Amino acid sequence: MKVFVGLGNPGAKYANNRHNIGFMALDRIADDHGFGPWRSKFQGLVSEGRFGSQKVLLLKPETFMNKSGQSVGEAVRFHKVPLEDVVVFHDELDLAPGKCRVKQGGGHAGHNGLRSIHAHLSEGYGRVRLGIGHPGHKDAVPGYVLRDFPKADADWLDDLLRGISDGAAALAEGDTGRFMNAVSLRVAPPRSSKSRSKSKADAPLDRPVANPESGPMEDTRNPLQKLVDRFK
Repeated sequence: MKVFVGLGNPGAKYANNRHNIGFMALDRIADDHGFGPWRSKFQGLVSEGRFGSQKVLLLKPETFMNKSGQSVGEAVRFHKVPLEDVVVFHDELDLAPGKCRVKQGGGHAGHNGLRSIHAHLSEGYGRVRLGIGHPGHKDAVPGYVLRDFPKADADWLDDLLRGISDGAAALAEGDTGRFMNAVSLRVAPPRSSKSRSKSKADAPLDRPVANPESGPMEDTRNPLQKLVDRFK
């Protein structure tokens, strides 16, 4: 069994906070992959499902962020899950908005939810770090993380959550490379050759276009055209 933990605070008041992006990630996975209904257990909400033969337990602690470890520790001990099979999704101030990184073990970097999990389980669990950006000064952090995502962030947030859901099966299998590739395809999809061709086709026809293989093209404008162009 794998245990995916999303960090956040319970209740409608906090539902759209930056601090609750871990909850949001698990909600998207549960909705997209037909997991069972959320039910109360382990001082939190749990939903169960499978990716192939791999059983996955989703857990959203309801102990509030600073005591997340109580809920996570109870679930992990009950199911006797090794720490390497526990993955925690959490907000990350040190990553730009929309960025995602996977990490196994290590410190808590001052994150109160991770600090609590460390206290109950030690540090050997995995993390999916979800970038929300930094407000610029440490004194502004509490207010920043407990404010809702602004409407301007809706597009990148949706892309990030969809990418996480796309890659969830790979993450459950321990294939972090394939998981990150799935996220990248959502948040930074490759440009198609058609779009590159369109940008070339949209170049003004009255000006010479440089060819990178043959060097700059000869300027064929007459002196009057050059003079007019200088004053445009």
